[in-house]
Amino acid sequence: MAKQKGVYTGLIEKDDFGNYFCGPYLLDYQYTEAGKFKIGDEVNIKSVIANPSDASAGWYPQKSRDFFLSNLKE
Repeated sequence: MAKQKGVYTGLIEKDDFGNYFCGPYLLDYQYTEAGKFKIGDEVNIKSVIANPSDASAGWYPQKSRDFFLSNLKE
């Protein structure tokens, strides 16, 4: 699947299984934890890929590691 660009803006949430997500998109756990992100932050998702994880792909078919806080200029 090709990457989609300029995909979505929304709030970071966390589900009951510990997954970070924004709208229908799974956010990369390690990137979210390592960054200065917290639940409730508004982020812009720049691109998404197919979710390679069998554990969460049923809930989140696409994931992103390419996102940033909405109030920050890139």
